[in-house]
Amino acid sequence: MRSYAYIRSLGAEGLKDASETAVLNANYLLARLREECGDLLPVAFGERGCLHEFCLSGAPMKRELQIKTLDLAKRLLDHGFHPPTVYFPLLVEEALLVEPTETETKETLDAFAEAVGAILREAREDPEVARNAPYDTPVRRLDEAGAAKRPVIRQQ
Repeated sequence: MRSYAYIRSLGAEGLKDASETAVLNANYLLARLREECGDLLPVAFGERGCLHEFCLSGAPMKRELQIKTLDLAKRLLDHGFHPPTVYFPLLVEEALLVEPTETETKETLDAFAEAVGAILREAREDPEVARNAPYDTPVRRLDEAGAAKRPVIRQQ
């Protein structure tokens, strides 16, 4: 219902504008991340432009800086960003699936790219910072594998 209501509220022209803005935001962010990250986070599926999302491979980052895509994602939390999807699609080693929406501002996209760049520069000096992140969240790094194997679900 929520998606339907959103589409109806935009109308045909608004939906077209929102779609075009999502594509523009994704291509802009991809260009900014290329500036910030160089060859550490290459595009997984060639060097052409993208539509509303793009997939990066953190494999070079893992080899060169000894941090995983999950480490980058956890460290982004300390920079105030909800991390993109990690490890999907499964066929991309150390996948990072980025999908900026039509509502993101240029300033937010720039700040995100700068945060990723800062994390990579930080990892060159001390990869343990990223490997132990997050620091500024109510709960530190969780044992995700253990939680998947032995879920504890209870309401307080």
